[in-house]
Amino acid sequence: MLSIPEQPETTNIPLEPLGGRGKDRHHEETHGNVSQYAWDPYLLITQIVAMQALLYVSLGTIMYVMDFFAEANHTLDHIFEYHIPPNPQEIHVTDLGGRLVIVAFILNSLVGAGLLWFIVRRTKLCLDFSFTFHFTHLVICWWYNEAFPSTIGWWMLNAVCTALMCVCSEFFCLKTELKEIPVGYTALNNKVDL
Repeated sequence: MLSIPEQPETTNIPLEPLGGRGKDRHHEETHGNVSQYAWDPYLLITQIVAMQALLYVSLGTIMYVMDFFAEANHTLDHIFEYHIPPNPQEIHVTDLGGRLVIVAFILNSLVGAGLLWFIVRRTKLCLDFSFTFHFTHLVICWWYNEAFPSTIGWWMLNAVCTALMCVCSEFFCLKTELKEIPVGYTALNNKVDL
């Protein structure tokens, strides 16, 4: 007959949070190394401001290059204005200038996907940041034009750009998040060049 060995007595030791309460925790608090799942409003606001600023800088730069090719004046109208019908609008496909404005917005969405991957690095937040940028753009355009956008072209372009930025940035972030993490004996044998 098999006998079951006796289990040693266990003591109730309180578990500390990951990182402990000592030097490592102090280091995390003072140097900003926060867990990737912690909610940090300062980090979130900083990321939103950085994304807004960098996306408008990239859009302005792309628009400047596009205006150079279209031999158009360099104005903020190309970024923020959506004329109310029957006036001519900035976003249209009837001439080179309108098509280049559309291309600039689409290229900016791809730049935005790369910026989201570089700054945010979280797949779950890509939709939020994409929507935040385009919602803020809607509010700025509404203020700039003193009227709510009513042109179907403006709405379609911004919907496509939001979706493109979101899907591409999710792809980049997911690819980074799913990289293999070396564990076990083979991880110890790999040397890292510094």
